[in-house]
Amino acid sequence: MTSPPLVGLPTDRKQIGPHPFLAVGEKYVRAVVEGAQALPILLPTLQPALPLEQWLERVDGILLTGSTSNIEPHHYSDEPSYEGNVHDPARDATSLPLVKLAVERGVPLLAVCRGFQEVNVAFGGSLYQKVHEHPGYLDHRENLDDPLDQQYAPVHAVTFNPGGLLAGIAGTPSERVNSLHGQGVARLGKGLKVEAVAPDGLVEAFRHEGPGFLLGVQWHPEWRVTENPFYLGIFKAFGDACRARAAQRNH
Repeated sequence: MTSPPLVGLPTDRKQIGPHPFLAVGEKYVRAVVEGAQALPILLPTLQPALPLEQWLERVDGILLTGSTSNIEPHHYSDEPSYEGNVHDPARDATSLPLVKLAVERGVPLLAVCRGFQEVNVAFGGSLYQKVHEHPGYLDHRENLDDPLDQQYAPVHAVTFNPGGLLAGIAGTPSERVNSLHGQGVARLGKGLKVEAVAPDGLVEAFRHEGPGFLLGVQWHPEWRVTENPFYLGIFKAFGDACRARAAQRNH
């Protein structure tokens, strides 16, 4: 029996009581197992970062997850961070350089929410710290008082770039997705091509123009991944790319 491909998930640094912990949301781990049919392994984020090249020699894919933290704005702007903005410098130190290294080495990468924003910043793009405060944009945040199933329910459509990767996965010109983010793309990073936009024109998905697999989405396709054919299709495409990488690496 062929071994499943290995997918690395960089961790978040969480303070629980007096001790820092390194963690990944279970929904992402389950989506790798059930959606991509791959074996997840957690990649510890430390400061300074561990040797990223050694990770990429051993994994067949990278999933950059969402998080309650945001990228420190000094990575993409001279704007100060707003009061109450939660940051994770150790994750920034790991994920931002990991993006370009993964592309250079042909390691498939799927990026979700914070991960989507990390890819954009890694390629020189910038972010709106508060999308809803910019004229013409919707409020893309969830209501934290709602039950989780309501927070993660589809709330708006995204329109796909005709002939793009997501249009092929969905088989339709648009799909409805969930929306749980306060930040978003202001300037698209170099080498990234828009795959989907929200009704207000905000970039909701992109891929890298070069060879290999790099897909970033602003929504959360990991949520109940086996119950949503479109979300499942995203993880299946990622899993297929990881299996191709594993076959090439093992050969």
